[in-house]
Amino acid sequence: TRQRTAIVAGVNDVGLRLARQFKDNPYLGSRVVGFFDDRNLDRLPETDGLPTLGKMAELAEFVKLNHIDQIYLAVPMASQPRILSLLDDLKDTTASIFFVPDIFVTDLIQGQMHSVGNTPVVAVCETPFTGMRGLIKRISDIVISAILLVLLLPIMLGLAVGVKLSSPGPVIFKQRRYGLDGREILVYKFRSMTVCENGDTVTQARANDSRVTPLGAFLRRTSLDELPQFINVLQGRMSVVGPRPHAVAHNETYRKLIKGYMVRHKVRPGITGWAQVNGCRGETETLDKMKRRIDYDLEYLRHWSFGLDLRIILRTVGLMHKDPNAY
Repeated sequence: TRQRTAIVAGVNDVGLRLARQFKDNPYLGSRVVGFFDDRNLDRLPETDGLPTLGKMAELAEFVKLNHIDQIYLAVPMASQPRILSLLDDLKDTTASIFFVPDIFVTDLIQGQMHSVGNTPVVAVCETPFTGMRGLIKRISDIVISAILLVLLLPIMLGLAVGVKLSSPGPVIFKQRRYGLDGREILVYKFRSMTVCENGDTVTQARANDSRVTPLGAFLRRTSLDELPQFINVLQGRMSVVGPRPHAVAHNETYRKLIKGYMVRHKVRPGITGWAQVNGCRGETETLDKMKRRIDYDLEYLRHWSFGLDLRIILRTVGLMHKDPNAY
């Protein structure tokens, strides 16, 4: 597997000890790229040959530009305002964030104790799908999607013919979305509109949208347009349950407006999600509507269980014929 890259924020005893643990234990799977610290270089202790890459204010930008996987905050507890400011900056990345040592923080995403060698760290923002939980999630995705694709194949073939005959254009609409760790993926849907917008500007469907075909309106209202996404699940691009993927154009807008927006990309996007079964489906024409959707997505990440996934699937089936936000 690919070796993860890590940054340590804070050139102090704790940070140096952590970096040595990674260096001395290659089986941990991470390589420390360097340190960030607000002090001048002449005031810093020896860093065992690792570079000090800049000030704390420059850390988030470095992480984004260099696709850093992990950030370890070895900052004294007395620096809490500085830590909170740094966390705000880092919420626009998909890096996993850990505190070293423990500190009281609210709004944790899968907050758990971990250790690097014999150094304790606290997960501040981490995917819920690590280890056995990740295996359970992936196996359930494969089994559920494979069974449904076999059962729904006659319906999907019929819908494909209907889409082809109803209006000019491809049967399957492929749209660029952000997937796991913020990487671009192609998501499949039965085409429900007369246009296939996939560029820098994507206009969300709204009530009585003239671009939606008569068959497309039925497909969207019943969520049948989403059925090809079970193929995306088998490909490993999506999950049956997870935060719904947004068009890339929308992501680039909202990641600048909503703190924590990119945290939803710590997991594979889903065909259905906790936000959708709680009324947050359809057009998000106001910032408050999108914030509400993101709040549900983050709540799902904090409290994930296999049982929660089953609840969401059952509620989705119940909403297929009566969701007022589907158009």
